[in-house]
Amino acid sequence: MVKIQFSKGIDEEVVPEVRLTRSRTGDSGTATFIFTKPQILAEGSTEEVTGMYLIDEEGEIVTREVKGKFINGKAEGLEAVHVMKSAEEWERFMRFMERYAEQNGLGFNKAE
Repeated sequence: MVKIQFSKGIDEEVVPEVRLTRSRTGDSGTATFIFTKPQILAEGSTEEVTGMYLIDEEGEIVTREVKGKFINGKAEGLEAVHVMKSAEEWERFMRFMERYAEQNGLGFNKAE
């Protein structure tokens, strides 16, 4: 089971838009996750966002860089940034994304 959580133990069911950038050398990269109206921010939710946890059979990838997006004072979305500082971190992240994409019917569009 591949999942994303913002608070340990609570799966996020909203599928994000994911934008990837990678250095020319392949030594580093950045993944930006954009969630529109995620469940963790739903009315009545008492859960606290403690980070973004990408969980699969290999383990867990954690990022603490999560920001809220507000419109007229209401939480409308979350943006999380995961920075990869090595080719190994990039490859691990891509394995997670392949599993997550397959499970959630996501496609990949390469920038031109």
